[in-house]
Amino acid sequence: MFQKITRNRLELFLVKYRSVDKILDVGSGGSSYHRFFPNRITVDIDPGRKPSIVADVHDLPFADNEFSIVLCTEVLEHTKDPRLAVGEMMRVLKKGGILILTTRFVYPLHDTPHDYWRFTKYGLQELFKQWTILEIQSETQSFSALAVLIQRLVFQTNLYFNKIIKGLLLVSAYIINKVNFLIVNEYGSIKKDNLEEDIMSTGYYIVVKK
Repeated sequence: MFQKITRNRLELFLVKYRSVDKILDVGSGGSSYHRFFPNRITVDIDPGRKPSIVADVHDLPFADNEFSIVLCTEVLEHTKDPRLAVGEMMRVLKKGGILILTTRFVYPLHDTPHDYWRFTKYGLQELFKQWTILEIQSETQSFSALAVLIQRLVFQTNLYFNKIIKGLLLVSAYIINKVNFLIVNEYGSIKKDNLEEDIMSTGYYIVVKK
C-alpha cells in the first residue's frame, strides 16, 4: 500500500528494452536501472546524485552518434528547453538508435523549483514528429491517476491528525486504484464527441527511433 503505484509499471516497461550495449542514462541521479542497462553512463546536473558525469542535458559532452540507446526517465518536465534537450539526445544517438523516455502529465509539483512542464500524448507526438515513434503508452488509467494524486498528498504534505488521515488516504488510494474497470468510455471533451483513452494518465512512456 505504501509502494509508489507507478513504480512497477515503469519497471515492466523498461525491462522490455534491457540491453548490454553502452547506453546514456540522462538525469539518472539515484535511479536503479543498472540491472536493465549494466553498461550505462549516467549523467545528471546534480553532483550530489553521484552520476558518472555531471552535465546538463541541454549541452551533453558527447560526440555525435555515440550511443545506440538513450534513456531519459522523469526528466523532460524538468528541462528549461525541452526541444533543445530532445535535440541534444538526438545528436548523441546513432542513426537507428532509440530514445526511451518517460515524463509527467497529471501529476503534482515535484523536485521544485525545477519543475516546468507537463506533456499530453499529443504534445509528445508533436515534440517527436521528426522521429519514428515506436511506442507510446499511458502510465496509468484515469482512476489510477486519482489514486496516485492521493498517494502523493500523503508523501508531500503534513496534515492535521497526520497519521490517521494519511492512513485513510492510503486506503482510499488503494481502493481507487482497483476500480478502473468501472470506466466504459472516456472522451476528449465534455461534448463526448470523440473517444479517448486514459484522459487523466499520470504520464507517458514513449520509445522513438532516430
